[in-house]
Amino acid sequence: MGLETNGSTGNQTGLKFLIYGRTGWIGGLLGRLCEERGIPFAYGSGRLENRVGLESDIDSAGPTHVFNAAGVTGRPNVDWCESHRVETIRANVAGTLTLADVCREKGLVLINYATGCIFEYDEGHPLGSGVGFKEEDTPNFVGSFYSKTKAMVEELLKNYENVCTLRVRMPISSDLSNPRNFITKITRYDKVVNIPNSMTILDELLPISIEMAKRNLTGIWNFTNPGVVSHNEILEMYRDYIDPSFTWKNFTLDEQAKVIIAPRSNNELDTTKLKKEFPELLSIKESLIKFVFKPNQKTANA
Repeated sequence: MGLETNGSTGNQTGLKFLIYGRTGWIGGLLGRLCEERGIPFAYGSGRLENRVGLESDIDSAGPTHVFNAAGVTGRPNVDWCESHRVETIRANVAGTLTLADVCREKGLVLINYATGCIFEYDEGHPLGSGVGFKEEDTPNFVGSFYSKTKAMVEELLKNYENVCTLRVRMPISSDLSNPRNFITKITRYDKVVNIPNSMTILDELLPISIEMAKRNLTGIWNFTNPGVVSHNEILEMYRDYIDPSFTWKNFTLDEQAKVIIAPRSNNELDTTKLKKEFPELLSIKESLIKFVFKPNQKTANA
């Protein structure tokens, strides 16, 4: 498959993005945002672990910035990574590092969509305390192989001054039919745990990631909306805005552990750094209402 290019012939922005993850959720949304904003872009066709392919993509596209929305999260969930460890390492560690290295060699900033699921509540960051993990904190969650690989690669990427690492958590979008959407997932579960977490509203934060590229920002960023929201709070909003007849059942972490292979991360991330750079950033509950539930309310109640 050749390089897929998009965008107008007259580039008024002076930008051109090369995006990896064409078939993925975030990669697809990124392409759509670029089209809406008139930003020329191309989807990379090379596999991340294939250095020659990446070099060919960059030479062909001539980008100003590279976005990595590729990698392995597992289907239907991260439990897949427990039994496919080599494939997970190849994509999440070897592939990401190769792309970062090629971008550095070419003098390009890499915007890397990473994960914040590398922390869990602890004595210094108790549940409900409002004390979140900062960008410089050392990951403390090793419950899943997926999270282990993500923590490994984040540590190594600190050495690349050209990389902007965005810690995404439990991503949510206004598309409530998308099976990757956290809201869609929990509305389909038989039972849910009820724990406050930091989460990422893609409708608000993906445009911010484009702005971060324009500003050539690098380093690690907690890429979530400020504050936390619990599963039950989201499901209550879903009931109030979308489906008045919706009901759900809770179960404990111990009960959940019996039906999953790998433990799940629960945490709050400190967003002081991101909020300082983007003061307009909404809190998680405000963002949920503005970008997800209100836009869906008319359709649902029509």
